[in-house]
Amino acid sequence: MSQVSIVIPTLNEATNLGRTLRQLTLLNPPAREVIIVDGGSEDETVAIAKQEVGAGSFNKMLNVQLLCCNQTGRSIQMNYGALGATGDILCFLHADTLVPNDLITLIEQTLANPTITCGGFISLMAGSQTTRWGISLHNYLKTYYAPLLFKPHLFFKGLRLLFGDQVMFCRRTDFWDCGGFDESLPIMEDGDLCLKLVKKGRIFLVNRTVQTCDRRVIKWGSWKATAIYLYIGILWGIGVDANYLKQFYQDIR
Repeated sequence: MSQVSIVIPTLNEATNLGRTLRQLTLLNPPAREVIIVDGGSEDETVAIAKQEVGAGSFNKMLNVQLLCCNQTGRSIQMNYGALGATGDILCFLHADTLVPNDLITLIEQTLANPTITCGGFISLMAGSQTTRWGISLHNYLKTYYAPLLFKPHLFFKGLRLLFGDQVMFCRRTDFWDCGGFDESLPIMEDGDLCLKLVKKGRIFLVNRTVQTCDRRVIKWGSWKATAIYLYIGILWGIGVDANYLKQFYQDIR
């Protein structure tokens, strides 16, 4: 049996959750379990999850659980899901991100290398109308140039900066040894986790793509989105508090 537990934090994800769950039924081999952690959705997210999971349409192929967290916050919700996970490997998946059918094999093969402590995928940002090639390329390059610029001593020890839409995964023991996600961080919790996990081994970018929704780019426009990503990344890289940076990165659903 697969040892990969997939944790999906949700907040007002009614538009995307059903599609994501349906896509996960195609995983071969399947995940050990899929844990949906809702942080207080005000739309139909919980209803969709209860209806589809409760009806057994997904449980025939997936062991799906729905947890309702009494606090909102991606770090809090992902830690909450990780606490309930039984797999040896944790995979954190955004509700608007689609993964390849051989996801579980790719994760297990990557972490079979004991020098690798965490991994993620190349994120291809796309929507119903277009693929955001420019932003996708920048996000790919950022995985390498950001740690090289701001943490060069760690870059040469294997640091790569992964973000949530890259479907991060790691061993459960390593995750908790590092304290999990920092629940005080409203954003950049994923980059912070990379900084902690690199003390245990290399961060690895798998040469395969996942597809994430371009809703932020639709809302902001390509140039504004790129500027915001750069601005936040640079300020975080020089040590500006993530709680201050959150004001520039509004929730978009």
